[in-house]
Amino acid sequence: MTDFATRRVMMVDTQVRPSDVTKFPIIEAMLSVPREVYVPRDKREAAYVGENVQIRPNRVVLEPRTLAKLLDALDIHPDEVVLDLGCGLGYSAAVIARLADAVVAVEEDEALAADAQHTLSSESVDNAAVIVGPLAAGAAKHGPYDVITIQGGVETVPQALVDQLKDGGRIGAVFMEGDLGVARVGYKLDGRMNWRFAFNASAPVLPGFGASRGFVL
Repeated sequence: MTDFATRRVMMVDTQVRPSDVTKFPIIEAMLSVPREVYVPRDKREAAYVGENVQIRPNRVVLEPRTLAKLLDALDIHPDEVVLDLGCGLGYSAAVIARLADAVVAVEEDEALAADAQHTLSSESVDNAAVIVGPLAAGAAKHGPYDVITIQGGVETVPQALVDQLKDGGRIGAVFMEGDLGVARVGYKLDGRMNWRFAFNASAPVLPGFGASRGFVL
């Protein structure tokens, strides 16, 4: 029988802590949430490896280091409401739920959303809810949000999401340029986004977050 609890400790000790993630709530969350139940059943043996775990074509569970560093840079507070876009099977929502007051998770794949909600409920994560809809549209009726997290790559962040962020709020995303990417945190000040480099990372670009391509001869 696989000892996932031991692997979870190893993940934190070898992937998260060495990446300069030192905030106790993040360490505690990643030690507590069983990552293996939030990946496809046939990928559970790979749940704790230091790389993205594919759940669908061009859809992944972000590697532990990337998620931890993104959350560290976002500095989520216990009284904040978070919009989690592209939650997949719910892992990110489960981790964020331990940091925030509430999580609204959006998934446009109905089967993934149903599985995510089922797993979150069975794991007693009662302050996270999964909504089905286009990722790039967000969930305006439940906003505005203190923090928005995007669980995959982006080339651009739609204005519709910026509009759902409180002034003074933050967005965390991995911006991809070809095969290379950087995680950035955007701060909304007076209605405008100010993006700052956080660290290098990589993830498939999510649907709705690609840059519009002009006509080229």
